[in-house]
Amino acid sequence: MTQAAFTLTQQDSGIAILSMDVPNESMNVLKAEFADEIDAILTQIESDKSITGLVLISGKDNSFMAGADVSMLEACTSATEATTIAAGGQAMFSRITDLAIPVIAAIHGPALGGGLELALACHARICSDDSSTVVGLPEVQLGLLPGSTGTQRLPRLISFQQSVKMMLTGASVRAKQALKHGIVDAVVPHSILLAQAEQMALAGKPKRGAIKKSLINRFLENTSIGRSIVFKQARKQTLQLTKGNYPAPMAILECIETGLNKGLKAGLQIEAQRFGELVMTPESKNLRSVFFATTAMKKESGVADVSAQSINKIGVLGGGLMGGGIAFVSATKAKVPVRIKDIQTMGIKNALKTAYDILHKRVKRRIIRHSQMQQQLALITGTTDFSGFKDVDMVIEAVFEDLTLKQAMVQDIETQCHDQTIFASNTSSIPIEQIASDAQRPENVIGLHYFSPVDKMPLAEVIAHAGTSDQTISTTVAFAKQQGKTPIVVKDGAGFYVNRILAPYMNEAAQMLLSGEPIDLLDKTMVKFGFPVGPVKLLDEVGIDVGTKIIPILQAQFGDRFIAPDAFAKVLDDDRKGKKNRKGFYDYSSKHKGKVVDESIYTLLNITPKASIAAEDIVRRSVYMMLNEAARCLDEGVIRSARDGDIGAIFGIGFPPFLGGPFRYMDSIGIATLVSRLQAYAADHGDKFTPADCLVEMAKENRTYY
Repeated sequence: MTQAAFTLTQQDSGIAILSMDVPNESMNVLKAEFADEIDAILTQIESDKSITGLVLISGKDNSFMAGADVSMLEACTSATEATTIAAGGQAMFSRITDLAIPVIAAIHGPALGGGLELALACHARICSDDSSTVVGLPEVQLGLLPGSTGTQRLPRLISFQQSVKMMLTGASVRAKQALKHGIVDAVVPHSILLAQAEQMALAGKPKRGAIKKSLINRFLENTSIGRSIVFKQARKQTLQLTKGNYPAPMAILECIETGLNKGLKAGLQIEAQRFGELVMTPESKNLRSVFFATTAMKKESGVADVSAQSINKIGVLGGGLMGGGIAFVSATKAKVPVRIKDIQTMGIKNALKTAYDILHKRVKRRIIRHSQMQQQLALITGTTDFSGFKDVDMVIEAVFEDLTLKQAMVQDIETQCHDQTIFASNTSSIPIEQIASDAQRPENVIGLHYFSPVDKMPLAEVIAHAGTSDQTISTTVAFAKQQGKTPIVVKDGAGFYVNRILAPYMNEAAQMLLSGEPIDLLDKTMVKFGFPVGPVKLLDEVGIDVGTKIIPILQAQFGDRFIAPDAFAKVLDDDRKGKKNRKGFYDYSSKHKGKVVDESIYTLLNITPKASIAAEDIVRRSVYMMLNEAARCLDEGVIRSARDGDIGAIFGIGFPPFLGGPFRYMDSIGIATLVSRLQAYAADHGDKFTPADCLVEMAKENRTYY
């Protein structure tokens, strides 16, 4: 017999408690198979006149409801089927709203997607003040829209401009923000959440007053002319941000506008229809594949059946921006004490300032309290010697790329720390085998490569050399997860995975620049394709000196296809390091702040800029170099799977998520088509475009990656 997900318990007061506890799930999720169970419960409530009020609450202590089960959409073979799912959800939630008795949602933990839509269907909402309590409609991040009344109920409940913002970004809000916006009616301690919800139900259906609005907002929200202005501007801004690559945001705006102008019935109809259409788009399918991949990766260990050791304290070698970022995620996410060592006190101060600045912003935005900031900062300490390192379980080095220095650090840690201490190098290019070559305990040496800025970039590459123990791999993967990262395990070698596929992409962009293609045109073309920044701007952001250091290492291991243009030397000789020293390809003066190209770069490189390459060729020449290298990485076992390669590229360098990653993108192009185009480019632009042997074989056998 199937275990029930919903339990109805009636109190002597007449208030019934409907508890949600989905079996075999860590968090509550709505599933299609619950329809009959919910229908039966609602029928019971409707027919039982002794029930005078209803409170919906979670039976789990970590979530109200984290959303609908996205996997049920994978079975849909047509937009009509997906539309039917949305319409079913709408009918169920509308039935809750239509109950004659007051229905109160008591929210603790995440109420996201379908979870918030369920709460919106209730007559009032109360939530706990716990830090885990967040509400939001994140469907846009899956290329979808809230399809079970969300696009209609939220704009009617709160400022529709705020509801538009929430749905277009998919961002969630915490308890106090939810109260301020009017999403919930009260915020209370978790310990009295149920009791207060029962009191609300006993008080009857609440009468909501009009939302207080400024004169300008009354015009913009309460008049058809004002709403027209808001939606016109929203569409303009949305297209500027998405470049038309994501259909869901425009569909969300259409649903909200239809509902406000033509009524709830018309709004619900278009909501279900557009939801069904979006489910079948390649963009949503690819974004859902990213969601499924990251969900699966959270459950995996570094090495199957090898458990991780606990990390109770870490050391960080090297202060500054990178060291400070690593210390920050270790203290605030992993919640372990961090000891920073730098040869200068200024390095420690800079690292502490990095952590302080990030936390201070969160205090100002009321995400955390000042006392919480102090508690988290107290976990980070610094030293110019090795005091406080004897009991650290892992040391992460974050100094500049110098093999001799890193080898010396391994020896220092083996002397200063205990025998089980893991030495993790944040090198972006030097093979870990070389760093571990003189180690007494090479099994403890591993690579743990972060991406800048560490507090924001979700990826970490875990790099094991031939002598790294399975225990070290599993422990490092587990700790990276504790830090809030999505780790991929990659094989040791120059550039590892992400930088190895990034380098040829950047090199080809540089070649087009040197042929006269304007810098801003190159960057805008790649941003329109879907990257967050263009390749030249990215080099400025990373640091031209840092970005070019990896090229000789890659060339030494992989040959001439990694040869960089000589022009890079000219740029560095002119002391152009990019954003960090306010001198690069872009103008970082107070007037332009990196938004326009520094025209003097053309004179330096003896270039007369003139657009001559078609946008399609700019994209293909740069991206196909990346795809070709990604195929080689998988073939050589640098990455474990196409899935890991896709997640690594999306989370590490911002490969367009709506394309699903390099491997899904190769499948969508067609392997044979990709090989043919690479061969054509090789004839025109040299052997560097020669398709990887594995791609040629796949094309012959008509195989795909997925």
